[in-house]
Amino acid sequence: MKIITIIGARPQFIKASVVSRSFVEQTALQEIIIHTGQHFDTNMSDIFFEQLSIPRPAYQLDINSGSHGEMTGRMLAEIEHVIMAEKPDRVLVYGDTNSTLAGALAAAKLHVPVAHVEAGLRSFDMSMPEEINRILTDQVSDLLFCPTQTAVDNLVSEGFERKPVEVLKVGDVMQDSALMFAEHASPPEGFVIGDGFVLATLHRAENTDDPARLAAIVNALNEVNDTIAPIVLPLHPRTRGAIAKAGLSLDVHLTDPVGYLEMIWLLRRCGLVLTDSGGVQKEAFFFGKACVTMRDQTEWVELVNVGANELAGADKDKIVSAAARHIGRIVDDTYQLYGGGKAAGRIAQRLVNVKC
Repeated sequence: MKIITIIGARPQFIKASVVSRSFVEQTALQEIIIHTGQHFDTNMSDIFFEQLSIPRPAYQLDINSGSHGEMTGRMLAEIEHVIMAEKPDRVLVYGDTNSTLAGALAAAKLHVPVAHVEAGLRSFDMSMPEEINRILTDQVSDLLFCPTQTAVDNLVSEGFERKPVEVLKVGDVMQDSALMFAEHASPPEGFVIGDGFVLATLHRAENTDDPARLAAIVNALNEVNDTIAPIVLPLHPRTRGAIAKAGLSLDVHLTDPVGYLEMIWLLRRCGLVLTDSGGVQKEAFFFGKACVTMRDQTEWVELVNVGANELAGADKDKIVSAAARHIGRIVDDTYQLYGGGKAAGRIAQRLVNVKC
């Protein structure tokens, strides 16, 4: 079976690292990787292939600028050309990015079956481009690999059990990656801050493109850094530009974006995570760290339900208060929420058995 895998953003590189390794163990599978180029900074892209031993992409599209519609349209056209040339049995997409949607639409329009890893996630916030991408990708997929029971329940409530598709709870491949690569983690170059710091990330458009939200979050981070614990913030280039444009100043320990192995090292040694990232919310949980999420909703509602994660939105006082309450708190995976690190093998095995 020939499978085309579409990747283009940091979380997708991490997920593909373990699934592609599982494919190698399945001699019936041939994988061809398309890298859309959505993340083009070396620390956000190439480093994943170097550190995680992902097979190099057969196709590099270098599409990394423009509006959501323009970027998605360009990706769709280029991916369509590759699918027509390669004639795969199936296309595999990950998550909720523009690359995800473009790959799914290109395949569906050419009547190539689509498998969606991380299907069924919902934040119920249609202002998020990611939410639109998730919903549309699920609609054109026939194999829906769900990371949690919540994701399965979402699809059931939307009527997927009445469609000619297969909804499977396989677990979360992000946990597979975290467990596999933890022993290889290494500190960022020149890192000298002691354990117990606050690890922060900030990149969501809902925060960076809204001046009021961005200002509130920046002020909260500065206060946490001054009054609770040092903040380490690997800063996305786009966020750095938004902060400068808004005339704001971040008085925390800034670094350039780090590789996945360095991020794991930071997660294992921090005392708290502050983030607006979907993936980092889970990664905090994988390493037993409490998380405060600077968003109004999350697709990972089970983390909120078990008390591992607290939503603080872009409210300065809520962020600071939550950080003070959760710093240093240890979180246990009592309920095995994400499958215990066996998701990639389940996905590969199902793809071998499925008839396209």
